[in-house]
Amino acid sequence: MTFLIFLIVLGILVFVHELGHFLVAKKAGVKVEEFGFGYPPRALKIGSKWGTLFTLNWIPFGGFVKIFGENYEENTSPPSPPLLNKERGAVTELESHLNSERGEVYSSKNLHFTQVSKKWQATILASGVIFNLLFAWLLFSLGFMIGLPTPVENSYGVAVKNPALTIIGILPSSPAKIAGLKTGDKIKSLSLENGQFLQKLNPTNTSDFINNSIGKVLVKVDRGGQILNFKLTPDTNIEKDKKLIGISMNMVGTLSLPVYKAIYEGGRATLKVTYLTVDGILNLVKNAVKGKANLSQIAGPVGIISLVGDATRLGFTYLLSFTALISINLAIINLIPFPALDGGRIVFVIIEGIFKRPINPKIAQVLNTTGFALLIIIMLIVTYKDILRLF
Repeated sequence: MTFLIFLIVLGILVFVHELGHFLVAKKAGVKVEEFGFGYPPRALKIGSKWGTLFTLNWIPFGGFVKIFGENYEENTSPPSPPLLNKERGAVTELESHLNSERGEVYSSKNLHFTQVSKKWQATILASGVIFNLLFAWLLFSLGFMIGLPTPVENSYGVAVKNPALTIIGILPSSPAKIAGLKTGDKIKSLSLENGQFLQKLNPTNTSDFINNSIGKVLVKVDRGGQILNFKLTPDTNIEKDKKLIGISMNMVGTLSLPVYKAIYEGGRATLKVTYLTVDGILNLVKNAVKGKANLSQIAGPVGIISLVGDATRLGFTYLLSFTALISINLAIINLIPFPALDGGRIVFVIIEGIFKRPINPKIAQVLNTTGFALLIIIMLIVTYKDILRLF
């Protein structure tokens, strides 16, 4: 079930991204040859609509929009430019004109990618990123309307419902991590093997209870409606002269906002997460240059499947928020100025605009192919580390 939910989430995010490219390309009058769900080999032709072939492909991890002339195909020459109406001093809205080399009929809404302005080209390439960010805004807004997990002390000016002591962070290799506690678990009770119970659950009392404990600590948690019990031995090596199990906690409840405020806060959340994502990627690159990059915090497909499973168990609003986070990450990663990504292709368009001539198709193809190969290698490395973390 978790894998199926992962495929649905990924499919929706890819569809939103490619829909952005598709709609803006159509608005610019550029021909979209194919809208594919999944990657080839092709499994099924769904049908043709608006001059575009819609297909279903066998590899489910992604999708694509094939825009006429976008990938610098050497054997593709753009159609002849529309004729100039000298009397009106503008380009006429031709219904069609003949390209003698290809023997095909093109209309003013069936153009080659290079036939539109550089601004339109850059906008088409950036539209997938924009749609992913807008979709994240929508998901966060829906979450605020339905009810998102929020600390009791917050800046929204609205009281949360059903507050509970919730784990909001877990240290790697800590007793809590080893035992199997997860972020989002709600602590229902805390006790010792001698029968002593903590009467009032809050972050301060819980920390003091663990610090003063003798022997193992028994923790009962609510994980998405499932009650689980854990037995942990506090560690004195995490912090000097203090017993800890390696968790950070807060009193968290459910916050629901009216529509207008939910949309506003959804936008703020999108901007904040986008900023943090960009900052994280920049720090990763900076550390990589220094030879200190830490790939342990990067998740590939296997890691994301596990996280989707955790979010699903915690509830629908958690899954909404997590999907919004993935959408933002997908947007930012695609905007990186690296060959084969949207950001790299935007760089090509900028270079062409500056030098007033197209990039050599052979060079563009080599760069894009090399970039794609490097991305696949990185994904395989991250996936390998994901699998190791499962054991």
